[in-house]
Amino acid sequence: MSDVATIQQLVEKQKALKQEIAKVIVGQDEVINQIVLSIFAGGHALLIGVPGLAKTLMVNTISKALGLDFKRIQFTPDLMPSDILGSEILDENRQFKFIKGPVFSNIILADEINRTPPKTQAALLEAMQERAVTVAGHNYKLNLPYFVLATQNPIEQEGTYPLPEAQLDRFMFAIKLEYPTFEEEVNVVKATTSDFKPEVNSLFTADEIIHFQNVIRKIPVPDNVIEYAVTLVSKTRPDNPLTNEFVKTYIDWGAGPRASQNLILAAKTQAALKGKFSPDIEDVQAVATGILRHRIVKNYKADAEGISDEEIIKKLF
Repeated sequence: MSDVATIQQLVEKQKALKQEIAKVIVGQDEVINQIVLSIFAGGHALLIGVPGLAKTLMVNTISKALGLDFKRIQFTPDLMPSDILGSEILDENRQFKFIKGPVFSNIILADEINRTPPKTQAALLEAMQERAVTVAGHNYKLNLPYFVLATQNPIEQEGTYPLPEAQLDRFMFAIKLEYPTFEEEVNVVKATTSDFKPEVNSLFTADEIIHFQNVIRKIPVPDNVIEYAVTLVSKTRPDNPLTNEFVKTYIDWGAGPRASQNLILAAKTQAALKGKFSPDIEDVQAVATGILRHRIVKNYKADAEGISDEEIIKKLF
């Protein structure tokens, strides 16, 4: 199949994918768009929202619709690296045998990732970055495609271990989940308090998703779009000559080069899902908030004046 036909097939299949997800999830269209974007771009996503907004259900439904294996890991303060990676045991023949942990799956839901100590967070970081894990000196490759969708509760800070900047940078998107509207919440209550259980059909295979990811990476990008993305990221750095007074006033640290890479990858994916064969500046702007939100570090003045990440990012366009 030609690359053009592949892109056209992707447009049709992602529409069907969203219809399957909508059987279970009410609303949250923008959140689902960004998760689908990160999956076809081959990135990881961090879901930030209060409890009860169907974060786990959403990831479970998406994995079913994509036809991928799904494992959920509930992060707790006593979770050890071996609990997620797996460990070696002595079998009945007194030989060491490696028992794989839950990290060996296509989609990992890392629930409340900021509740576990840095040692366990670091074990997941290798899986996210290298698509492989090292246990007892042996390197084990993970099955592709591989995505980590982590959730974080922004309310409680007591007893949590905030993710280090290096690990936050590994997430392509940081996605904020808001409360549903009144009508959406009415529909949620109707759907979840009856005995009707919708059946979610799987529309893809793992090989198909890898093929779509490879074709998306082949999409050509005009130089002016790449320069725009790099300029956008440069403007987040307070000491950069391109930046404005607003950023200098409210930001301590800006985004690194990984933000520029992710902007272009996500813009390619955004263009492909719309049936376009090359991204433009509007595609970069459409994905910028989710990609830059967790990569800029605001100062105390921004917090004191209630300046949000979204306001700062809008000032960059």
